[in-house]
This record gives sequence, C-alpha cells and structure tokens, in this order.
Amino acid sequence: MAAQLSFKELKTCVEDGTIDTVVAAIPDMQGRLMGKRFQAQYFIDTAWEESHCCKYLVATDLEMTTVENYASTSWAAGYGDYVMKPDLTTLRRLPWLEGTAFILCDLIDHATHEPVPHSPRAVLKKQLERLSAMGLQMTTATELEFFIFRETFEEMQKRQYHHMTPISPYNEDYHIFQTTREEDVMRPIRNGLYQAGITVESSKGEADAGQAEINIHYSDPLTMADTHVLVKNAVKEIAWQHGRSVSFMAKWSHSAAGSSSHIHQALSDSTGKSVFYDPSGAHGMSKTMEHALAGLLEYANDTTFFLAPYVNSYKRFAAGTFAPTSTVWSIDNRTAGYRVVAPNTDAVRVECRIGGSDLNPYLALASQIAATIAGIEGKLELEPEFSGNAYGAESARSIPSTLRAATDSLRGSNMLREAMGNDVIDHYVRCAEWEQEDFDRVVTDYEVKRGFEQA
Repeated sequence: MAAQLSFKELKTCVEDGTIDTVVAAIPDMQGRLMGKRFQAQYFIDTAWEESHCCKYLVATDLEMTTVENYASTSWAAGYGDYVMKPDLTTLRRLPWLEGTAFILCDLIDHATHEPVPHSPRAVLKKQLERLSAMGLQMTTATELEFFIFRETFEEMQKRQYHHMTPISPYNEDYHIFQTTREEDVMRPIRNGLYQAGITVESSKGEADAGQAEINIHYSDPLTMADTHVLVKNAVKEIAWQHGRSVSFMAKWSHSAAGSSSHIHQALSDSTGKSVFYDPSGAHGMSKTMEHALAGLLEYANDTTFFLAPYVNSYKRFAAGTFAPTSTVWSIDNRTAGYRVVAPNTDAVRVECRIGGSDLNPYLALASQIAATIAGIEGKLELEPEFSGNAYGAESARSIPSTLRAATDSLRGSNMLREAMGNDVIDHYVRCAEWEQEDFDRVVTDYEVKRGFEQA
C-alpha cells in the first residue's frame, strides 16, 4: 500500500476498514504537533474541509501556559478559535500507529479568512513567496540529532529526570557495533518513516554516549519542515512503543555533547539549475552564492533566536564540541558557524551549524531564507574565508551567548521586521521574553546543590 494518500484513496481505506483514525495537526510555535484524532468517517464527511482549535496553541510555551501580553490572543480577548484547514497534499499513513492516517493543517483567521501570520507554516510560506518572486527556489535538508535513554518516558517523569541512563556506555560516533545494539529502536524508526513515504537516507551514532542522528533526503523548505516535525514526533512515539525515551534538548547534560539540527541550503532557478555554482568562481561559488552567504553572516545575530529558542539552547555553544561559537564561514570546516559543503561541484551549498535539535524548522528556515534574500538584494560582499580552528578566533563575530542577547537582536532586527512583519516579530519577541522570565523565576537544582550547605 502507498504511504502518501489522495483523498479518494483515504475514502477507500475508510470503507474497507484499513484506516479508522485521522490525526489532523498543526505545528505549534515550538515545532510540536498539536491537533485532534478524528474518527475517519467523520473526517471524510466533514472535517476534511475544516476544523477548529484554540488560539492559544500559537501563543503558549512548552508547558502550555497561557502567557500574558500576546497581541494575538489573551484572557481579555476570550481565547477564541482559529480554523484548522487540512492541507490534502500532506495526507499519509502512519505505519507505526494501527489504522491511522495523518494530515497537517494551516491556521486560518475566522475574521480575515487569511492565514494566521505568526503561525509557523504561514511564516515560512511568506518567505518562500518572496523567493519565488525572485525566480528562485531553495533546496534544504535539516539533520536531526537526539539522545536515546534506557528508561521509559514514564520512568523519567517519576525520577524528575534524574539518573538517566543513555542507551550506550560510550561515544558511538559512526560506531557499527554499538548502533547494532540500538537497532531494536532505530530500525523501526527508519522503516516506519520510510513506509510513511519519507525518504530516509541513514541513521548513525553521534558524538556521545546514546546519541543518534537521522538524515532525511533533501527537499523544498515547506516539505522539509513538514517532514522534520513528523520525524521528531515519530521518533518519540516509536521509542515510547519500544520502552525507551528520547530527548531533542539542545543540551541535556553539561557533560554530554549537544544535539544539533544542521541546515543545508542551496538555491536554484525555476528550472532547477543551481544558481550557487559557478565553475569560474572561488571554490565553485557564484556571486549569488557569495551574496547569499554574506547575508546569512551579516544577519546571523538577528536570526539566532529562531535557531536557538530556549535558555538551554545556549549551553550547546561551547568550544571543542562540534557546536560553533562564532559566525564565520569556511570550506568543509566543522568549527565554523557556516560551512560550505561540496565546493567546486554543482552541489555546492551552505550548511548552517548554529541550530540545535530544539529548533522549530519552519521558523528556522524562514529566517535563513530572509537573510539569504537580504544578502542577494543588497549585493552584500562576502568576507574572507576563515581558515583553521574557529574556536580560537577571538576577533570573529560571536554567536549570541544567551537567550537575552538573541532576543535583543531579534527585537531590533529591521531586516526581519521588513521580511516577516512587525506583528510576527513582536509575537516571537514575546515568546522569547517569556522563556527568559519563566526561567528567571525558578530555583534550579544547580543552585540548591551548590548553595544549600555552603552558602
């Protein structure tokens, strides 16, 4: 049976009983799937056209708090509904859930009948429209790293996330024997995603005990973001089914490596021909690619929040960890914030290494596209390539070291305000402010352990 479904095929599957449930979901601000499980017959009779959800789903935090001071919704405004409009092109089976199909929805405003501008899919679509107006299209891939633990999610919760046991005892980067011992989880993940119509390239061990990476084949940005959020949800569900837990935190332990989501990006014209490649250019880079990369560097601070959205995200940026600390560019250099991959070939592309696995892919990709467009339209000149160990580059442009600093850059970004709109930027500035406010009010385990007796 095909994984991706037409609406006609869904009707047939409902009639013959092979599908009885349809999960309809939106990506929230944190990049999680939120929505409803429909009885399949009701979905094909009615809900395929539209359903509804509370506005707070895109005005909340990881713990679903009703956060004050959002302009889009509030207690005073009554927390009304948005329309969930299913995108039939995203309809597919979920092989790891019996009798279940899945579809992504766009959020539509009841009053304006327009997409909700700060909803993540709408934010990305707006930047893709800008790119298309320039006669350009982007190809992207978002790598995903995560940690697998021996305990279940339920056990973790009872332990209050203490004494966690990574599934492997040692660094398993590219390690075949150790990853064989994890195949009871990783094989169902690869096969489940593949059977859901997602082109899985590979999985591998990553640079610490219990750390894994899964790589999905490149695609256009909207398809990539849609795939990314489904992959994260699938990894959690399949791990749970096999008695394991996983974490996509950027840094789950100060003594462990961070988990990244590197973003590969390349531009082509409307025929699919690369506009990044010029065999006569340095490293095979065209002037368009140089301008694009210059934009990514120039506006790196502006876009950092969309790559690192939590207080914890900034713990990942540390020397000697394969996570960058500076926004320089270099050829095939994993210490740089931006790495040029496949130089001197028509596959030449930019890899942004700043983002953690906790990012929202729609917002991350939208911000990268906005900076790329700014670089091309402004014909920005590319700074010289950095060579050597970027961790020792004292004079290099640094990645903001805290959420506060990244929030300030987002708030003051004229480029992003022009690209996305003031209302959208103000919405995500409030999101960033709340993350910091909520953290600041909490007494951490570190403080108690350090000061209980000694202070």
